[in-house]
Amino acid sequence: MNRRFFMAGAATLLAAPKLLLAGDGTVDYTPGLIKEKLAAGETVFVDYAADWCGTCKRQERVMQELRAANPEFDKQISFVRVDWDDYGTHEVTTSRNIVRRSTLLMLRGDEELGRLVAVVDTNEIKALLEMGLAKA
Repeated sequence: MNRRFFMAGAATLLAAPKLLLAGDGTVDYTPGLIKEKLAAGETVFVDYAADWCGTCKRQERVMQELRAANPEFDKQISFVRVDWDDYGTHEVTTSRNIVRRSTLLMLRGDEELGRLVAVVDTNEIKALLEMGLAKA
């Protein structure tokens, strides 16, 4: 097998999760982003995830299905993904007492509306998303 072909294919496969996320309306976190969105009056869903985390991948699939089934989620809620490998010890994580990846938060203003840790149950994730609609 051609080594260049193999390396290019491997790089594509490694980038696939980020490419899939990029098209679903989820924004990758940059410092200050969540504070800006909250200050603008937005309801923000924060997904603390890692590309290598099996639970995180399952949560992503559930959220994609729920968002596809109900377009109001994307209309009324801003979705932000915080990369655990980049920001696991950063202020965006420590200030909210996030102890592990696969944590999902719903925020509005200064209030945390709900939190799920390592939950992959469709009904529980849907309930968290609906909290954001009720407050939007």
